[in-house]
Amino acid sequence: MSRRAETLPDNYFAGMYASDPDPWHFTSSAYERDKYAATLAALPRPRYRSAFEPACSIGVFTRALAERCDRLLATDIIPVAVESARSRCADQPHVEVRQGAVPADWPAGRFDLIVLSEFLYFLAPLDLAALVRRVGDAIEPGGDMVLVHWLGVTDYPQSGDQAAEGFIAQAAPFAGLLHQSRTAEYRLDVLRAGSAA
Repeated sequence: MSRRAETLPDNYFAGMYASDPDPWHFTSSAYERDKYAATLAALPRPRYRSAFEPACSIGVFTRALAERCDRLLATDIIPVAVESARSRCADQPHVEVRQGAVPADWPAGRFDLIVLSEFLYFLAPLDLAALVRRVGDAIEPGGDMVLVHWLGVTDYPQSGDQAAEGFIAQAAPFAGLLHQSRTAEYRLDVLRAGSAA
């Protein structure tokens, strides 16, 4: 299967949500449930001061992650997904959900946790490089970055392994690998920013 050369456009995702409000079955999939539990278990610290979760979709993981954060900002490019995530987290006043695409709409501020789950492979290499630079500017010294990527065959610009390895290699000037795990379906990588970040 040949790969797309460009970052997947907004209308690719808008079409998916138009036909199904939960296109990846976040609310019902055993894969998603198990992956979310593994992601939370892999977080090196019990609690974070300020976290960022881009590409949050309908906010199923956002709600779970909120239990570990004093403040959580989540974003997604699709308005209907943003509204669903806001509704799901409406009783969590420390959670803010905004519309926006990364790396272009990267928020101001610094974070001690950035969760990059199942979307880096949607980015063409140049956009991934821009995102890594944004993460490097935004992660606090000693802050954690969590990457989660499905390993199945797709026509996305990058495979799960390519996206994760590309991020890790380009983040090397400001972050080192703390932990890696792998199942038959996904990989999970945890990095920590150095004191010079």
